[in-house]
Amino acid sequence: MTEVVPALIRAATPDDAAGCAFVHHTSWVETYSGLLPADHWESDTLERRTATWHRWLGGELTVTVAESGGRVVGIAFGREGRAVGGHAPVRDRELWLLYVLAAHHGTGVGQALLDAVLPPGAPAQLWVAEANPRARRFYERNGFVPDGARDVDEALGLADVRLVR
Repeated sequence: MTEVVPALIRAATPDDAAGCAFVHHTSWVETYSGLLPADHWESDTLERRTATWHRWLGGELTVTVAESGGRVVGIAFGREGRAVGGHAPVRDRELWLLYVLAAHHGTGVGQALLDAVLPPGAPAQLWVAEANPRARRFYERNGFVPDGARDVDEALGLADVRLVR
């Protein structure tokens, strides 16, 4: 059983770019290494993610972070619902991103982040990797169900399904 360690949930600042990039990149490595081609990691580097997060936190996005022991351990943000792969949005709000370091799975960090960016029970949509059963179970526990929309990212060879509540 993972130890439950209280996390501080707060708005990200530009100073959090490196921490957000680390969580984002590390979570992708932890979750998708077996699903993505090896050459994906030649361009998907921590350095590239850090540059992206500097841009995002410089004013493009409002991001929520979970901090534990002075380190960012989880990230999340919501936005307007968007079209993906020809599928028009079906909800006004979308969970666009939620990642928690594997060492903090089961601690309540993911739930706290989800609740911070989407009011519990509020109508919303999200896209999740079809081959990510852990994330899908988490979202289903939060009232999200598949609505039949599916999109395949040909460059990654990864299929996403839309979940709604």
